Amino acid sequence: MKRILVCFFFLVTVQLAHAQFYKTDTMSHKGWDPSRLVVGGSLGMVFGDYTNVDVSPLVGYRFSQYIAAGININAQYGQFRSRDYFGNTLQRDKYTIFGGGVWGRVYPLPMLFVHVQPEYNFISQSSTLYDNSGNKQIYKTDYAVPSLLLGAGYSQSVGGRVGLGFSILYDVLQDDRSPYRNSLIYRVGAGLGF
Repeated sequence: MKRILVCFFFLVTVQLAHAQFYKTDTMSHKGWDPSRLVVGGSLGMVFGDYTNVDVSPLVGYRFSQYIAAGININAQYGQFRSRDYFGNTLQRDKYTIFGGGVWGRVYPLPMLFVHVQPEYNFISQSSTLYDNSGNKQIYKTDYAVPSLLLGAGYSQSVGGRVGLGFSILYDVLQDDRSPYRNSLIYRVGAGLGF
């Protein structure tokens, strides 16, 4: 049950930027329109043998009823602890991720969108191995890795410029060191401006 809850909270990190239908007259203004500004991002926290803290803001602009785009920043800290049958720590892995990129969305229908997000992340990892005699070995590595997240989603307005949404993304580049591994990325959230 604990693993199911950890997975649930990990998958339901809040992404505060999902679509909302705009009336045609709102999109008919030319030039800069502050009401088209999109502000959001993701915020997630999981604690325990697997710990993950994710703070990833984004900002963008809704160019029309059909197109929105902007920039995002990724900042994550994570830790995983492996234990033996008696509860002793065998290995502890820690990582930090910092990076960012751009994102874009196309809305073929007011509630459905296609999402594209190329990004570049700098990752710092350390693994500590423990043996029965109390000795430990530490291995550290730093690297940078590109990702290209593609996917789709659904959003629903809940009033004014606020919307709730759900999206499924996948890293199509699948670099061996990608923080997204070979798995789907689920995002559920609420947002302002989409």
